[in-house]
Formats: sequence, structure tokens, C-alpha cells
Amino acid sequence: MIYRSVYIDSTLCGDLPTQACTVAITDILKAILVDFARRGVHEPEHESDQRLARVMLDQLSLSAQGVPYFLPYTDHPVLGRVLEALRDNPADNRTQVQWARQANMTERTLARLCHRELGMPLGEWRQRLRYLLALEALEQEHSVHAIAYDLGYSNPSAFIAMFRRLAGTTPEQYRRQAGRG
Repeated sequence: MIYRSVYIDSTLCGDLPTQACTVAITDILKAILVDFARRGVHEPEHESDQRLARVMLDQLSLSAQGVPYFLPYTDHPVLGRVLEALRDNPADNRTQVQWARQANMTERTLARLCHRELGMPLGEWRQRLRYLLALEALEQEHSVHAIAYDLGYSNPSAFIAMFRRLAGTTPEQYRRQAGRG
């Protein structure tokens, strides 16, 4: 995964969400971020870079709407190890009971910990992780079959059903709409 951090002065954030969220990266936004990274632009000083930064803000504002699949993390040492294990191997299909045993706690304790630290059950967190990884894999033009198996689904149909539930479209339709297929 490639990460880009963008720090925006609070006076320019009026049209941006006030809560953490996932942002759909449009082709324009991606091109601006890649260009700024390649040229080492940390703060737009030239007029042309300032114009690009304004377009970037517009794109962030537009693409942050309606993308609710933020993936929360925690500083809790035990839960953090479980989440890291899932990040390292998203195909790991251990149940919550098995993860609780691994973490030396009861299933109920793990469930409460997930709710308190993540705001969601462990299963939902895993599904969001897989969804976000699927978006990245689709962008890299991996096949739907390969993505399904890499993410731990027993068959592509189960993966497609999850993707449709979260994205409102199939993986191939998503790829076509994003201009990648």
C-alpha cells in the first residue's frame, strides 16, 4: 500500500468532513498527490502549485462524501496485535472465539474491547479491511478470483457478494466505473 499524508490548514477545511473517513481517490486527486510527492512539494508556494492544491481540496471535498469505510485502529496492546495479525494475513479466517483464545481472553471480553476501541465488532473490522484491500487490488488490476482467494474467501461468489453489499456494485463494475477495466 502507498500512503500519502496531506496536512491542510484548518481555515481551508470548511468543506471537508469533521470526522475521520475514507476518501475515494479520483484520478485527478491521485495525479496531484503523485506530482506533489515526485517534486517534493510540501507546501504549495508557487501560484501553479497553489491552484493544484485548491483542485486537490475540491476533489477531497467531493470524494469524502458517502465513503463510510474508515478503518479504525487502536493503541490497546492486545487488540492491536490481533489487528496487525489480520492486516498481515487478511485471509486468516479464525473466528472471534479463536482470536479471543489467542489473546488469552474470553470472547465476550474481546467483543467488548472491539466495541470500545473500534466502535464495531471484530468481524465488521475484518470485512472493512478486506474491502479496502480489494479496492487496492482492483486498482492494480488483479483478477477478481485472485483477490477473493487472497482475502480468504472460499469462492469468488462470496467475495463478490461482500463487495456488492459494501460498494453497491460488483468488483468488475467498480473497476469499469473507476476507468480501470
